Amino acid sequence: MPTEADFSAFQNESEPPLVAHVVVRLDVGGLENGLVNLINHIPANRLRHAVICMQNYSDFCKRIRRPDVRLFALNKPDGNSARTLARLFELFLELQPNIVHTRNLGALEAQLPASLAGVPVRIHSEHGWDVGDLDGSSLKPRLLRMLFKPFVHRYIAMSKHLELYLQEKIAVSPRRVAQIYNGVDVSLFRPASSKRQAIPCEGFGGDDAFIIGTVGRMNSVKDQTTLARAFIELVRRVPEGGERLRLVMIGDGLLRGEALLLLSEAGMAHLAWLPGGREDIPDIMRGFDLFVLPSLAEGISNTILEAMASGLPVVATRVGGNPELVEEGLTGQLVPAADPLSLAAAMQKYYADRERCRAHGRNARRAAEQRFGLDTMVGRYLEIYQHMLGEKGGIAVVV
Repeated sequence: MPTEADFSAFQNESEPPLVAHVVVRLDVGGLENGLVNLINHIPANRLRHAVICMQNYSDFCKRIRRPDVRLFALNKPDGNSARTLARLFELFLELQPNIVHTRNLGALEAQLPASLAGVPVRIHSEHGWDVGDLDGSSLKPRLLRMLFKPFVHRYIAMSKHLELYLQEKIAVSPRRVAQIYNGVDVSLFRPASSKRQAIPCEGFGGDDAFIIGTVGRMNSVKDQTTLARAFIELVRRVPEGGERLRLVMIGDGLLRGEALLLLSEAGMAHLAWLPGGREDIPDIMRGFDLFVLPSLAEGISNTILEAMASGLPVVATRVGGNPELVEEGLTGQLVPAADPLSLAAAMQKYYADRERCRAHGRNARRAAEQRFGLDTMVGRYLEIYQHMLGEKGGIAVVV
C-alpha cells in the first residue's frame, strides 16, 4: 500500500488530491457498497472524495463515515440529457478534481465533460451487467463503451471475466486495464462464535433447523423467484422438510411480492421470512447455514464475499465473476442460472451432509481472509491512483 509520502507530490500544503466518483445512484447495491467501503477505508490524509450521482441518492449515503465527502445529485432524466452533461462540466470546473472515476455504463458519459474540463486523470470501472444485457453482448452498450474509450485513461475490472470482456469485446489494450476484486470487512462479517445466531423471526430458531439465506436487491437480474421455486422443490423432496427447512430472503424490490406469492400458493409462506431491507445483515448472516445467490448476471458479488467471510458455504449460479469466488467442492457449488431443479439439488446436498456444509464454510472464511480483505482492495486502488497521478503531466491516451 502506498505510504503518505507517496502522495505528497500531488497535494498542496493543506489538501490531498480529490477523487470525484460518478455513479448512477447511491443506493443499496454491490457497486455502491464497494464505493462506500473504499471511501471509508482510505486514510483521510491520502485522498479527498466527492460522490456525484447522475440521478440521486438515498439514506444509504449515511454509511459514508467521513464528514468531508461532498454529495451531488444531478437528477438526470431517462435517456440522453445535454443539460446533465453541461452540469457535469460546470461541476468539474468548480471542484477541480485530480481524478474522475466513473462506474458502469450509466455513468460512463461523464468521461466526456471530465475531458473537456481538463481533469488530468480519468478512470472507469466495470462492475457487471444488468437484466437488459446479461453478458455484455448487446450491440448498443458495446458501441457506447467503444465511443467513450478515447476519454478514459485507465479501466478497472471487478473480475477476470470483465477484464477479458474489455480487452476482447471493447478492444481496450491490456496495459490500460487493471483487475481488482471487491474487498470484504472480515471483522464485521465473521462466523458465529459457537452455534448459529438466532434469526429474528418466530419458528426459525430450532437447533435442528437448516436456514437457507440470500441477501440482495430483489429485481429481475438477481432472480430470487428461482430460489423460491427451488426451495419449494427442496421441501417437497425432503420428508421432514416442513419441520426443518427455512428460507430467508433479505432485500426489497419487485420480486419480493412475486416470491411471497409463489411460497404462499405452495402453502410454504410460514417457512420463509422476507422482511425487506435490513440494517443488521452481518448478524443475520451468522444465522444462516447456507448462502445462495441465484443471479442471472454478476460482476463480483459483495454478498458472496460477505457470506464467505461469515463462514458460509455458497451455492451460486455459474455467471460472471461467481466462478472466481466460489471454488467448487471446496467453498461451495455452482449451478446453471434460472434452473430451480439444479439449485434444489445443490441445496439438498448441503442439507444432507452437515459436516460437508461446515467444512466448506470454514474454507470459505479462510479464502475471504487470505484473498478478499478490505486492506488488499484499498491498497490496489491506492496504487493505481498514485500511478495515474504520477503520469498526469503527460498522459498518452491509447485508443
